[in-house]
Amino acid sequence: MALTRDFKETIKKRVESDADFAKSLLHEAIDLMLDGDSVTAKLVLRDLINATVGFERLAEEVQKPSKSLHRMLSASGNPTMDNLSAIFATIKKALHVRIDTRVNSLQA
Repeated sequence: MALTRDFKETIKKRVESDADFAKSLLHEAIDLMLDGDSVTAKLVLRDLINATVGFERLAEEVQKPSKSLHRMLSASGNPTMDNLSAIFATIKKALHVRIDTRVNSLQA
């Protein structure tokens, strides 16, 4: 199901008024990706890009055509690790955040 313009605008307005919401979207995209739900991770990442840097600026930063980035981050897209790395680097820079990771043992 395609997102409506109203939903995208709601996300954008929320990000503009709440910096922590943007960080939460980034965190969720990373968690989803690492948990194996790449389809949802790409869609959350796409919403975050639309609400922050935009695809045109992202295209300039990562030196890829905007249309290619849209395809990469669609539900059926297949971005390479290099492309994902460049996308995350651009978003981190735009949000002025650092990503720290941690590995925890599962309790049996």
